[in-house]
Amino acid sequence: MKRILFLTGDFTEDYETMVPFQMMEMMGYKVHAVCPGKKKGDIVKTAIHDFEGDQTYTEKPGHNFTLNYNFSSVRVKNYAGLVIPGGRAPEYLRLDPKVLKIVQEFFAADKPVAAICHGAQILNAAGVVKGRKLTAYPAVGPDVTIAGGDYQDIPVTDVFVDGNLVTAPAWPAHGKWMRAFLEVLGARIEI
Repeated sequence: MKRILFLTGDFTEDYETMVPFQMMEMMGYKVHAVCPGKKKGDIVKTAIHDFEGDQTYTEKPGHNFTLNYNFSSVRVKNYAGLVIPGGRAPEYLRLDPKVLKIVQEFFAADKPVAAICHGAQILNAAGVVKGRKLTAYPAVGPDVTIAGGDYQDIPVTDVFVDGNLVTAPAWPAHGKWMRAFLEVLGARIEI
């Protein structure tokens, strides 16, 4: 069974965590949800970011999400791809050198990587966006540019693919984002 590494943390965006995790399982992948400093069976709290006509998203308490694998046991060679949800978790996860090393190893091996919303903050900190085209939540766009990436300003419902990198601005793009990631993984989807 192919494995996907799912990198998350406290106050990850609820929809960007629950939905992709379940979509990948539905497709038959074994998904290992991990967080530095936590172990299998621990929970991360999520936050729901909603678009209600304000200048930015609103934030509400989400669900508890149970981690199903130990961060310390992660070996990049054991995974077909990496998923990085957004929310507030990437803001602090990008400070962890082990997180950055894992991301760098995925890129060095040219393995598929999917990041959504603020997940690009981790990619920026890992130094893997230079010369790449990608999207993110618009407020993260300037950070992508500063890190040497070519920020793509696309509708919140769309996805952008650059080789092995699949990115989307926010959860309204889930269907397109996950479909594109599965295609890059080589999964076959028939309707």
